Amino acid sequence: MNRSSGVILPVSALPSSYGIGSFGQAAYDFADFLAAAGLGLWQLLPLGPTSYGDSPYQSFSTFAGNPYFIDLDMLVAEGLLAREEVEACDWGNDPARVDYGRIYASRFRLLALAKERGFERDREAVVAFARDRAWLADYALYMACKRHFDMRSWQEWPEELRLRKPQALAEARAALWEDVELFTYIQFLFFKQWDRLREYVHQKGVKIIGDLPIYVAMDSADVWANPHLFQLDEKNAPRAVAGVPPDYFSEDGQLWGNPLYDWVKMKQEGYAWWMDRIAGAGGLYDIIRIDHFRGFDTYWSVPPEAQTARPGHWEKGPGMDLIGKIQERFPHLAFIAEDLGTPMESLTRLLEESGWPGMKVLEFAFDPVNTSSYVPHRQIENCICYTATHDNLPLEAWWEEQPPAVKDYTARYIHQGPEEPFHWAMIRCGMGTVARIFMAQMQDYLGLGREATTNQPGTLSGNWQWRLLPGQAGPELADRIRALTRLYER
Repeated sequence: MNRSSGVILPVSALPSSYGIGSFGQAAYDFADFLAAAGLGLWQLLPLGPTSYGDSPYQSFSTFAGNPYFIDLDMLVAEGLLAREEVEACDWGNDPARVDYGRIYASRFRLLALAKERGFERDREAVVAFARDRAWLADYALYMACKRHFDMRSWQEWPEELRLRKPQALAEARAALWEDVELFTYIQFLFFKQWDRLREYVHQKGVKIIGDLPIYVAMDSADVWANPHLFQLDEKNAPRAVAGVPPDYFSEDGQLWGNPLYDWVKMKQEGYAWWMDRIAGAGGLYDIIRIDHFRGFDTYWSVPPEAQTARPGHWEKGPGMDLIGKIQERFPHLAFIAEDLGTPMESLTRLLEESGWPGMKVLEFAFDPVNTSSYVPHRQIENCICYTATHDNLPLEAWWEEQPPAVKDYTARYIHQGPEEPFHWAMIRCGMGTVARIFMAQMQDYLGLGREATTNQPGTLSGNWQWRLLPGQAGPELADRIRALTRLYER
């Protein structure tokens, strides 16, 4: 892979008139902006349907697409919706923030109208679409059941259905067939629009980096349909859950609560579920970023009754046994290993053996006391240099909060000019590293502050809401970025 650079911008953060970004015109305009800026990579957050808390890392399915991203203007153009139906909905009044509560109420009502008008017309194409996606039947039934049970977790469903008894499944599919069709058609629309957008992005010379969370949500079709692949008991309740141990950032660690994989069962089945998962991601993205890559090496196992991650312990992950099979099966795909966190020798060895590039985050690099492997002169070619990730503050907000010693060291290191905004000095520094790929949040290219933070780990509200305003990704910004991509041969 040649030297290149790109931007992190979630689809949800694109401008639109309907409360949240979509695969509509603004996405095509953004692809044009990337090409004009000389940026060859667009990194997204996971595209799956979100649940309570709106996190793309807690999805109802690792395979399905988010209904919010289906562009309504395109449905109007297809005759599936009327303009007045779309404009009659309350999408919120702040173009800079997503109001998930408002869009939830309107979005599914409109998609149900689109299904009523389009399903029979598209039936043959929908059948072919479903035939190529083995996961879709379970997902559509799962979502239909969730709607029937007021969106309660499948762990609260009647036991026969929770344990997937064949008769209960057949009865539910027969009784809820209309909603099964609805959620099937929603996925048909999602992938139809995504495939069109992705082709346009490729025509602009841009590749797409997609984020693949290592774990799936407990309340997901993935776990409900495949309980034997997870560490669950005879009632399909978790025997242990995921998290990370206490560290510098959190004295109690982080208790994520995701079910843990039964790696013995996974291996016995040739990691078939993981092969299907990578194949699904490969159908969406050109480069796959494996979130929490360290879980392939060792993972933190926490008792299900624990209130914090402290009582957990390390367990051995699948290591190169799984990674080797992924590489053998998908030689055409590129991967990024999110290897952030407390350094471990075994993790370093696994990363080297995999050959996948790890991540170096500039916001973690400039410690005037302790040497960091993230500092630019210690980076290697086979790595991805980031200004920050979606879990970090935008550069300008980070800079404001640093103590004088860090500011002094950082400014001297990056050669910040007396009139040069900090974010441009840091971007320039990252562009000039030997790292094969350089990435920055869109907020960093714009020089935005704390109000533009995508996610603050450990907080329960206010996340995943920031949005790009119309006109912010304009020609003047593209020209400034392009000057840097040319200067540093990216």
